[in-house]
Amino acid sequence: MADSSGKKSRIAIVGGGLVGAMQACYMAQRGYTVDLYESREDIRRAEHVAGRSINLALSVRGRSALRHIGLEEEVVKSGIPMHARLIHSLDGKKSAQPYGTKGEAILSVDRRKLNELLLSAAEKVESVTMHFHHRLSQLDLDNGILHFTDKNDHKVEAHADLIFGCDGAYSCVRRQLMRKTLIDFSQEYIPHGYMELCVPPVPGTDGQHNMEINYLHIWPRNEFMMIALPNQDGSFTLTLFMPFKEFEGIKAQGDEGVLAFFEKYFPDAIEKIGVQSLKETYNSSTHLPLVSIKCSPYHYQDKAVIMGDASHAMVPFYGQGMNCGFEDCLVFNEIMDQFDGDFAKVLPHYSTFRGPDAKAICDLAMYNYVEMRSLVNSRWFLFRKKVDWLLNWFLPSKYIPLYSMVTFSRIRYHMVINKWKKQDKIVNNGLILLGLSSLGMLVWLISRGRQMQIGKLTEMLTERIQDFF
Repeated sequence: MADSSGKKSRIAIVGGGLVGAMQACYMAQRGYTVDLYESREDIRRAEHVAGRSINLALSVRGRSALRHIGLEEEVVKSGIPMHARLIHSLDGKKSAQPYGTKGEAILSVDRRKLNELLLSAAEKVESVTMHFHHRLSQLDLDNGILHFTDKNDHKVEAHADLIFGCDGAYSCVRRQLMRKTLIDFSQEYIPHGYMELCVPPVPGTDGQHNMEINYLHIWPRNEFMMIALPNQDGSFTLTLFMPFKEFEGIKAQGDEGVLAFFEKYFPDAIEKIGVQSLKETYNSSTHLPLVSIKCSPYHYQDKAVIMGDASHAMVPFYGQGMNCGFEDCLVFNEIMDQFDGDFAKVLPHYSTFRGPDAKAICDLAMYNYVEMRSLVNSRWFLFRKKVDWLLNWFLPSKYIPLYSMVTFSRIRYHMVINKWKKQDKIVNNGLILLGLSSLGMLVWLISRGRQMQIGKLTEMLTERIQDFF
């Protein structure tokens, strides 16, 4: 695509992760010349990839972004549908909590494979050039000059008309933007870290899963929890979330401390993981931090903009980090259509439009950690879930449960919170009124001496409740 002078615009994307690779696809699709710079090696050629490896849960927002660049079908084919949470109680009992209505599911996808697919899709376009082992060292935003250091420690200078910072939570591009313009910024580490373990396939089988496959498994234990997502090779990736002090205390006790901890809180997982594997993996692994980052605005003039974790890193408990980052690309593309590719209008509008939504999902991700590790065991929580499903069944277009709005729609995140609070208030008030009116009816019947009618009323209500739930 050319500017008003007829010159073809050049785009630089810093960061070759999921969002950077997707944004390269979007900008190439619009006809721009794109240079993608990544500080690490090309993961398609790497034996091991350092960094986060928590499984990804792909849902509607991410799928919508993939659909626009023609990759949804391929990604979905390699994903595993998860229709519900499967809650593992301490006594070994399991109970399912569906995510949505019949047929709705989130997909467990492999982070590395998805990143590789996006990189390859971008590279197929002639106007896209990949530059690996290029670490950003300096940025002249006003003149569009980027300074990198390559793997041989040589200095490399590059030029661009527009710079995208897709370089993660510890973004170098964001730091450079903060030097040039007034950006509000907040960073919060939660007191919990995470560690990954593994449930291998059933021994002696060709990749048979060792647990129920179409679920996101959760072991909620109030102050900490463990989750498991299925992989195509028959394994499950387990992620243990726990306060740092707990991780350190258990590790200090050695192998016996690890085994004692799992026997107390996750006894049904020990056999699945394997005793020796559990001890070795726990004691040789590092427990990693979880950070939430918010900032605003996201741009500098018409020169640069940050996307994905660089602008809104979130804790992983709503499974929306990747989905939100992918939706960033889709939203930016929609705004490009709206303003006919005029960067001077697109960038400020993107900041204003996307900012409230990114902050909202960061807050919801924090809330969902409490829900996953604690509330899922609450009788009131389970009752409210049933009330939500019932109301959604009666009023599908008017009453939508919180999780469904976040995961199975593209309703703007901040509007999701507003609608959720309104619905919650109505339901809570309604339940209080229902309780008071029922109590009043019982008092009236008793005062009339109609105990027989009370029995009939109770029987009728019981039948109706059983029919609904």
